[in-house]
Amino acid sequence: MSATTTLEAVRNWPLEEQLELVFGLWDQIVDRGWRPTPSPELAAELERRLAAHDADPSRALSWEQVVAHVRGPIWEPIKIR
Repeated sequence: MSATTTLEAVRNWPLEEQLELVFGLWDQIVDRGWRPTPSPELAAELERRLAAHDADPSRALSWEQVVAHVRGPIWEPIKIR
């Protein structure tokens, strides 16, 4: 079965089953040892954020704030001190 045919079939599945497939595939890929490589732009942004944190660690979120954000409404912006 081609990838296109499979995608057309999966499109008709309930969302929960589609997500289960996606997460299962992702886990298999990672289990095989693949690791994403950040683009130069993403690496630069991560370095910028790390430098900003080093310059002012008081602006960091606590673990509790991170967990609350992850468990909260998806479109709610993070409130930084």
